Amino acid sequence: MERFSRFVLAKRRAIAALWVVLLLGGGWASSVLSKHLNQSFTIAGTPSAAASDALVAQYHVGGGLDPLVPVFVLPPGVTPEAARAKLEPALAAVPGRVVDYYNSGNRAFLGADGRTMFALVFTPAVNDQVKDAKVQTDAARVLPRRLAAAAPAGTQVHVTGITPLSSNGNGGGNGVLAEALLGAAGALIVLAFVFGSFLALLPLMIAAVSILSSYLVVLLLSEFMKVQAVVQYMVGLIGLGVAIDYSLLLVTRWREEVAHGADNETAVHRAMATAGRAVLVSGLTVALGLLSLIVVPIQFMRSIGIGGMLIPVVSVAVTLTLLPIALTGFGRRLDWPRLRHEDKPSRAWTAWARWVVRHRWIAAGLALLVLVPLAVAALGIHEGDPTTDSLAKSGDARQGLVALRTADIPSGVLNPYVVLTPPNTSGSQVTVSAISHGLYAAIAVTTPPPGTEKTPTTRWPMTVILPSDEAATSQGQHIAKLTRTEFEHAVPGTLVASSALANIDNIHKMYGQFPLLLAVLAILTFLVLARTFRSLLLPAKAVLANLLSVAAAYGGMVLIWQDGHGSHAIWGIPATGGIPFWIPMIVFAFLYGLSMDYEVFILSRMREEFDAGARTDDAVVVGLGRTGRLVTSAALILFLAFAALASAPSTFLKIFATGLGIGILLDATVVRALLVPALVSLFGRWNWVLPAWAARLLRVEPSP
Repeated sequence: MERFSRFVLAKRRAIAALWVVLLLGGGWASSVLSKHLNQSFTIAGTPSAAASDALVAQYHVGGGLDPLVPVFVLPPGVTPEAARAKLEPALAAVPGRVVDYYNSGNRAFLGADGRTMFALVFTPAVNDQVKDAKVQTDAARVLPRRLAAAAPAGTQVHVTGITPLSSNGNGGGNGVLAEALLGAAGALIVLAFVFGSFLALLPLMIAAVSILSSYLVVLLLSEFMKVQAVVQYMVGLIGLGVAIDYSLLLVTRWREEVAHGADNETAVHRAMATAGRAVLVSGLTVALGLLSLIVVPIQFMRSIGIGGMLIPVVSVAVTLTLLPIALTGFGRRLDWPRLRHEDKPSRAWTAWARWVVRHRWIAAGLALLVLVPLAVAALGIHEGDPTTDSLAKSGDARQGLVALRTADIPSGVLNPYVVLTPPNTSGSQVTVSAISHGLYAAIAVTTPPPGTEKTPTTRWPMTVILPSDEAATSQGQHIAKLTRTEFEHAVPGTLVASSALANIDNIHKMYGQFPLLLAVLAILTFLVLARTFRSLLLPAKAVLANLLSVAAAYGGMVLIWQDGHGSHAIWGIPATGGIPFWIPMIVFAFLYGLSMDYEVFILSRMREEFDAGARTDDAVVVGLGRTGRLVTSAALILFLAFAALASAPSTFLKIFATGLGIGILLDATVVRALLVPALVSLFGRWNWVLPAWAARLLRVEPSP
């Protein structure tokens, strides 16, 4: 690394100019990037996806979305039959495919009070999830006024459904740029406390160059493959935390060398040889964690893995090239008024490390007392979309949901199953099978779409099944799976489109390769860390500690969101009953890589002290004394970035940000400040052993 730093300083003008060009190009790319990203989370190749595609092909509706549900609460004395003359033509004129009391004659569309009535509106679709969702969102906005104008005077009209509930009543929210700025403001406060000088501005400069350059690279990548839109959030917020982490470590080590009497350039070379090496290894482990997503046989997950991998790679490149140039050029001038000094380890962290070493069994026990119960709670995770109660707190969609329940109409009607049976088969077989499950209703859709009555058609007959339980619940998913199985047995070739079944199929496809992902990632991480630390025990412990940390983060999501022990108190949102299927996978990839940052930062310094002749316990004390403040500060910066993401209006993003935030805080405090130093102290000299045979395989010097 020292040779590399000499090369960087020798070519400083060309390298600085290159990053200025990339910064300007990234600024332009950030303004157009969102137009080039893929918004869809659709997973192709599943039975539910085939059913959804068939529904779009034959009826031009659905698109994988649950229908809109207009709800009418008629005034006292007015029955649905009395309102038929006004409401029937109004519903028939709604674009898409409408199934209601008037065209089906099924009294399941009427509430127990005799005055509440609902309908199902399957909106037009073109098999593009983003366009289909926009069509449905626009329809949910205009339908209440249009239907209210046609309804009898005094009728309450609401339009509910999964899409309007997901976007309604959650406030305006912030864009990704505003959230990144919020995270940057919090980072500046933390950095000012860490450095006590204007050096706090340097990590933010490195973060700005890293983020904007990453946007440019992602834009170029989008020309060759579909890149999921969530990558834009990852670059803005995760990039902010990672780039600051790396520059924080390097700048702190540079200050330490300067405090020990080194001149500016020598201090840069020494910092690169030590902290720079840790940054390189750390960036590699983060990149491996994200790149491991390519093992998952799903296009959008692979694009997240490849796009996400660019963040640490670019951040490492900027940190190891532009930051040494900045430190050499104006580092000393920025290091004013120098309220903090790096000539000695942190007194508070040194005292804490001594306590951990003296009471290592107690420290390890306390850490496990926190982590193990959370990991056990993770075993109860239910992968499913949030329940309707957790999607919207107010608004028209919420009022429609309340009106349904008041009339004893189950909320499961928002997640109907659409059954397509092959031509010339008996639809009654499907209906009888559905009713045998005790579902709310089964409606055979016999009327053709408006304008196609005289058009010859080979459409498969369509039956709509109304379940009692929502697709988000375990019972709802169980009934959906059982119902599909019986339909397929009753009428071979039957297709069933359902959000509950889509969730089941997506989970199976996404997590079918999860054991392989774990194995590949664990082996690669072990090899990288074994070569870095020249040890077999340290990397094995690091992998196990990381897995325990991720499991604890899952447990936190389960308790806070799925069970509601925190979601209502913090955000005013009831228990979701489930965690969206894509969140655990992405949280795993992020946390496994990001938390390894702290492992590398701490253990690299401990290894350095041990190699310099320190006893294991002394290496633990000095290593934690030197890096403890950095790790907690870096974790706090990342936590602030995730807190900014949690301010987004979407419940899905709140859950995602919570999982990441919990994981980072647990890892930086319980794992790295308690468990890791306690275990290193417990294992003593065994931490540093690398047999000759292993050293030959890894191509490093053996450790006795």
